Amino acid sequence: MLSRRTFLAAAGASAAGLVTGARAGAAPVVAAVRLGPIGVQLFSLPKLLEKDLDGTLAMLSGLGYQEVELFGPYPFSVPAAQEQWRGMASMLGFSGSGYFGRTAAEFRKRLDAHRLTAPSMHVELETLRDRTEQVGEAAHVLGHQYAGLAAIPEDRRKTLDDYKRMADEINAIGAKAKPLGFKVLYHNHGYGFTPLEGQIPTRVVFDRLDPSLVALEMDIFWTVAGGADPVELLDAYPRLYRLMHVKDMSKISHFARGGVMQDMMSLSSAMTPAGSGVLDLPRVLAHAKNVGVEHFYVEQDLAPNPQEQLGASIRYLRGLTLQA
Repeated sequence: MLSRRTFLAAAGASAAGLVTGARAGAAPVVAAVRLGPIGVQLFSLPKLLEKDLDGTLAMLSGLGYQEVELFGPYPFSVPAAQEQWRGMASMLGFSGSGYFGRTAAEFRKRLDAHRLTAPSMHVELETLRDRTEQVGEAAHVLGHQYAGLAAIPEDRRKTLDDYKRMADEINAIGAKAKPLGFKVLYHNHGYGFTPLEGQIPTRVVFDRLDPSLVALEMDIFWTVAGGADPVELLDAYPRLYRLMHVKDMSKISHFARGGVMQDMMSLSSAMTPAGSGVLDLPRVLAHAKNVGVEHFYVEQDLAPNPQEQLGASIRYLRGLTLQA
């Protein structure tokens, strides 16, 4: 269970020294802040986007969302990614992704029409590595500041050396991306927190990443599912975390197999709108703001009732006053 004390104590202590004219011995004064613009990961409602792109974007804007994060594959994705997606489509019950049948420029026009921006996108490893320039072109058209990995493929994280090589490869891609105007993001899906060869693989990766080239995107739900404390990770890597996926958990649940696909599937039913579960979201979000997280995306994978569930999440988050 997440501890509620560590951050609140630290935040109160640090804020006391920032208050102008604070009297010695006076009670700490903690600044109250709002979360700011709230976004949504489009994997929350792909079926609606495929059926009615304009109507769905209008609904998101009407709920108060200001940012979106895209998921692939895209028209420029490598053939292997396109083929893998076709194989998954029948199981998922939809085939749309990326720009949902539009070009990047057409999709940007639809976002602009509904007062939405797209600061980031998820893109497959092979596409990010082998077609970095095309990713950069898309980022320029759509206005992405970040583009990167939703997860390391399972076959690329079997050993500790695999994790090390993957971190080095992410840095190398980041070096190619920087002159193209975007930073590589890495969204850790909660795997890698179980000791492997005497070390925590996720820590090994994060310790090797270059903050000038790579940004981390925390998913609160999957981080807890992996057995880690989101606040402790934010403390440990404040120069890396710049994006966050926000979702709640109906009851504290952990991976049984270390974060393989079966774990993801088995725990998906525990996802619930922000504020309706057991996670201490105010604590995590306040700490995220404190270390410099810039973009907060609600995500509820394939939400059964997107308007109701995404509406509940943003109403909760817009009502929060965080102690940062």
